[in-house]
Amino acid sequence: MIWDQYPQEGEKYLKAVDEVQSMLDSLSVSDSSVDRVQNILQLAMARLEVEFRHVLVTNSESVDPDTLLDYLAVSSLAASSFTSNGEESVDMTPQTSFNGPSFISSQYEAAEGASSSSGDEDEDVPVAQPVTDFNPIVELLPSTVVADLHEIAQRMVVAGYKRECCQVYTNVRKAVLEDSLHRLGVEKLSIDEVQRMTWEVLEGKIKKWIQAMKVGVKVLFASERQLCEDVFQDIVGVGETSFADVARGSMMQLLNFGEAIAISRRSPEKLFRILDMYETLRDLLTEMCVIFSGEACAGVREEASGILLRLGEAARGTFAEFENAIYRDTSKTPVPGGAVHPLTRYVMNYIRFLFDYVDTLKQLFGDRKELPKLPGEERTIVADSMGDDERTFGQDDLSPLAVQTIWITHVLQNNLEGKSKLYKDPSLTYLFLMNNLHYIVQKVKVAEVRALIGDDWVRKHTLLVRQHATSYQRAAWVKVLACLRDEGIRASGSFSSGVSRVVLKERFKTFNAAFEDIHKAQSGWFVPDYQLRLELRISIAEKLLPAYRSFLGRYRLFLENERHPQKYIKYTPEDLETYLNDLFEGSSGSSLKWKS
Repeated sequence: MIWDQYPQEGEKYLKAVDEVQSMLDSLSVSDSSVDRVQNILQLAMARLEVEFRHVLVTNSESVDPDTLLDYLAVSSLAASSFTSNGEESVDMTPQTSFNGPSFISSQYEAAEGASSSSGDEDEDVPVAQPVTDFNPIVELLPSTVVADLHEIAQRMVVAGYKRECCQVYTNVRKAVLEDSLHRLGVEKLSIDEVQRMTWEVLEGKIKKWIQAMKVGVKVLFASERQLCEDVFQDIVGVGETSFADVARGSMMQLLNFGEAIAISRRSPEKLFRILDMYETLRDLLTEMCVIFSGEACAGVREEASGILLRLGEAARGTFAEFENAIYRDTSKTPVPGGAVHPLTRYVMNYIRFLFDYVDTLKQLFGDRKELPKLPGEERTIVADSMGDDERTFGQDDLSPLAVQTIWITHVLQNNLEGKSKLYKDPSLTYLFLMNNLHYIVQKVKVAEVRALIGDDWVRKHTLLVRQHATSYQRAAWVKVLACLRDEGIRASGSFSSGVSRVVLKERFKTFNAAFEDIHKAQSGWFVPDYQLRLELRISIAEKLLPAYRSFLGRYRLFLENERHPQKYIKYTPEDLETYLNDLFEGSSGSSLKWKS
């Protein structure tokens, strides 16, 4: 092959081609030697086509994935860098399209110009280094090879062999590009194949797709576009169309995967990955429009924009499905001890993770402020059940995302209200509601969520937690506290003191039995939050212990002279306090021994 020999051989051959072309251009159509010159030029073009393909094939190879990832890391670092004095660097992102070799050099010149024009007079002030966030260009072919290809392409296009030249270039570079993407983990999958995958498998494919999109757009496709521009420099329209033919299929393959995800069955566990895909495509779209500029790539730009919209629709639909899944959860097994229900943990942790995407969610929900309408739920009923203050939901003081978040917590609370009725003991019902609402409030107190839905919501629901705690105490301890009242103990005329010892003995026995029953049951109940558990014990103690001390002080003397007074006065106030500290630990049984 000519170009495998010394460079001078290629130069000589091209010079001879130029002479033939010049001769042909100088001849008239009627000249007798035209056919012979045309035949010579045709032979030369056939040889140049072979040489062009050989040079391309010999020097083209797929790019190592580690190299591509390194370039991506440099690009990401440059995009997030700041100058040494803490100010953001000059933005030198390309605004329109590639324009040959000047694409890179012009950006460095802009950076150097911005630095030199600062006019710093202080020698000790560090000069800001130019930081650019342009797509890093991988040298896909050596510069000398690119120069040879450019010279050959010029002759073939001038001679009217543009189609043959472009076809050779496209076939070789397209295969190399596909191989580079394959090494990154990109597979040729149909929409049906994607939709038949299990979620565990699909999740891994999505992670690879995100990586391939970032590397592809920022590095691989950008480099391929630059190579086309360099090889076909000054040949109008050829670089653009050749790049389109090389890269369009691979880009559409990547976009088709996004399409398959966007139209797949919606389920809550997919939302985070759909948001990842949406953010990836959204953040790359501007660069894609620069790289895939021109009429030949219009279809790619339109498809990318359309899939971005459909991924957004899929995210909103999946968010709605998450709400419906909460609404439809009908598990009938009560959580032991009234602890936090798994549904509560799942929903609130889900919301917490969603706030990693808060800006994207705000963008997706736009200006919508209407509450979602779930099956069987009318908006007016919902508003009434939430209280008058919650009617502010469609108002301007709540963002659409805040409305959606509050709505989800409301749907969850409604579900928990139903689950609380699975407990036969009313006091355990209130304890369950207290635990779960407290967990919801604590998760909402996370900075991002609280900032969105406001302190007012937190205050109102913190008050509701206290109301549940009060209702629990009333339901659980009212019978015990009733034993410590004076009603019925004094029977005038029976004794000189007016105190009926029989009634008093029975009252102490009733108190002891009631307290022991509560302790036996509620030492197995569970308040997972330490502070809440402590506050609840203190609140019970503040009501029970003073009442017991007072009752004991009034009536102890009437039983101390009886036989076996310890049968009735079994506990000191200190004993009761010890037993109270055993409550809500979730143990199967108390470690304390009862007095016989």
